[in-house]
Amino acid sequence: MSNTMITRTTHWPAPAKLNLFLYITGRRPDGYHELQTLFQFLEHSDTLTITANDSGVINLSPAIEGVKTEDNLIYRAADALRRAAGITAGADIHLDKILPMGGGLGGGSSDAATALVALNYLWQTNLSVDELAEIGLKLGADVPVFVRGFSAFAEGVGEELQPAEPEEKWYLVAKPDVSIATVDIFTHPELTRDTEKRSLEALLAGVYENDCEKIVRRLHPKVDKALSWLLEYAPSRLTGTGACVFAEFSTHQEAIATLKNLPGWLQGFVAKGVNTSPLLTALHANSKDSQ
Repeated sequence: MSNTMITRTTHWPAPAKLNLFLYITGRRPDGYHELQTLFQFLEHSDTLTITANDSGVINLSPAIEGVKTEDNLIYRAADALRRAAGITAGADIHLDKILPMGGGLGGGSSDAATALVALNYLWQTNLSVDELAEIGLKLGADVPVFVRGFSAFAEGVGEELQPAEPEEKWYLVAKPDVSIATVDIFTHPELTRDTEKRSLEALLAGVYENDCEKIVRRLHPKVDKALSWLLEYAPSRLTGTGACVFAEFSTHQEAIATLKNLPGWLQGFVAKGVNTSPLLTALHANSKDSQ
């Protein structure tokens, strides 16, 4: 590590993602599923406020009830970066959490990726994006796409990424009052696991769908009800394994008008889909400030 650790207090977005489509094309002998999915970021983020220091201690706030600090993905990301870089630096990290837990928006993975990218910059550890993504993959399958910061087409178990540029639409994202465990969906005996593999060009030109949606709608009537409501206004589907659902619009005005009609049993927000992550934008802005 260089002696130029950046110790000013900095603010970093940890954006949500949507799976614009999700197809399950097979199941491996180890139980993991082969996927084809398209990730896009949203301009709607958790925020990590980070002050780097040389204390050797990583302080996280606020505490999450029932989760030990050492088990928190943000702590694990920071500690993994220290070990990879062979340093003993510290940091005070405060998380302002607005992304719903268990919603299929990638909040925990995004928080971990933001910690990796931000601390790599603040501690001046100078690891490459590939090295950070490799650390991230050990924390969760979705972490690398957040680290890399570009919308991506993912294959394999989600680790084979290639940049993609889907249309940047406006989305109304809604979360029914239900929490869904990913493992329950991926182990369901009736889950579709044999969708034909297609080229990215063919997938982008087709109608976007999510192979998990049928099972989730059957198991969770509140998700079914939310999608039925949204589909009256615009093309809508599940993201990931849920519970969040989203509707796509061409304009901000259309999305906001629909949000105003959102029934009381649903919580939601409107955000723009973007192909360059707000995290990457923040990294470039912070780097300019340091020059």
